[in-house]
Amino acid sequence: MAKLYFRYGAMNSGKSTALLQAAYNYEERGQHVLLAKPAIDTKGADEITSRLGVTREVDFLIRPDDDVRALFAEHRARLRRAEIDTLIPDHGGMSTDVACLLVDEAQFLTRDQVDDLLRIVVLDGVPVLAYGIRTDFRTQAFPGSRRLLELAHTLEELKTICRCGRKAIFNARLVEGRFVFDGDQVAIDELSADRVTYESMCAECYLRESGGRLG
Repeated sequence: MAKLYFRYGAMNSGKSTALLQAAYNYEERGQHVLLAKPAIDTKGADEITSRLGVTREVDFLIRPDDDVRALFAEHRARLRRAEIDTLIPDHGGMSTDVACLLVDEAQFLTRDQVDDLLRIVVLDGVPVLAYGIRTDFRTQAFPGSRRLLELAHTLEELKTICRCGRKAIFNARLVEGRFVFDGDQVAIDELSADRVTYESMCAECYLRESGGRLG
């Protein structure tokens, strides 16, 4: 049975790298995949970018008002037509259908769009692997992540470490090198005029920098 997977972790835990590796694994075995990410993640434009330097163009971007299931159906049909229209009768053993949908930066999805992911899994029979972070720089859950935690069949944590060597669970925001704990929930790192960056931290280090503040 197809499942909805939510693979989450603090920043720099290798989520995009893991997604690209999963796509490679499917394709190495003759399976087609579709890759998507929310359009609000403007870093990398229409590409999924790993911090290790690996990149790959997505098949479609998801805008805030988009129906994700309809988008998936459109691109699934396009892939099937491309296979049918080819003049080569032997596809080398590769399936003509989508074996998996992979979604990067899934925290930026809306609640309704996560519901669409579950419908793709249950009604369309296609597994979905969603990758993202749970909480913002104020330790509050992103709407997409909250809904994935509620709906996903399988939750998998990707681990990384804090500056002190402990397991990192939070994402602290820095503006021009200084920690901040107020502001908009979304500020894409490396693209902001204020030079926004992030650091993954354990709870102890986060509380030390925030003066004991949470949320």
